[in-house]
Amino acid sequence: MSMKRRAFLKRTSAAALAAGVPLGRAEDVAPKAQAGDTFDSDQWALIAAVQDHLLPSEPDAPGAREINATAYLDRTLADPKLDPETRELIRNGIGWLNEIAREQAQAPFPEVEPGAREDLLRYIAASSAGERWLSNLITYTLEALLADPLYGGNPGGIGWRWLEHDPGRPRPTPDKVYGRLGRT
Repeated sequence: MSMKRRAFLKRTSAAALAAGVPLGRAEDVAPKAQAGDTFDSDQWALIAAVQDHLLPSEPDAPGAREINATAYLDRTLADPKLDPETRELIRNGIGWLNEIAREQAQAPFPEVEPGAREDLLRYIAASSAGERWLSNLITYTLEALLADPLYGGNPGGIGWRWLEHDPGRPRPTPDKVYGRLGRT
């Protein structure tokens, strides 16, 4: 099963890179241990649960947790150049999913069993706004997997090693990453 997942991620990663999907939007490139002030702890718990569901950890493959997907998303959302509608969509999606989880599963999403989580995410994806919300979370989770570790995801190149990807040279230096370029 992990080889199928690896092949899928290699194809989607190559397509994203070819399409010019920007990787890494960190304003601050120093690693963070936890998500910051963008959302409260309950909201981050929901985001982490969704990311873990979308990219689960496996014995031979890193998941959202190992690639620091939540901290990477926090940095991305803190970028002042990010479209405010994207930030608002992600905030709204947290509310939608938690409301639906409480209605249908009588619990906040992070406390729902994996099978019921899948059903709830499919329910959310049935609406265009829910599909956009999940698409954004998947995009930022894949960015965390593929970005240079300087941007807060993919610590130590764990995603690159798993995908057997050579990131190419030269790699950025801390003073030459997005968010720092053009600063004096």
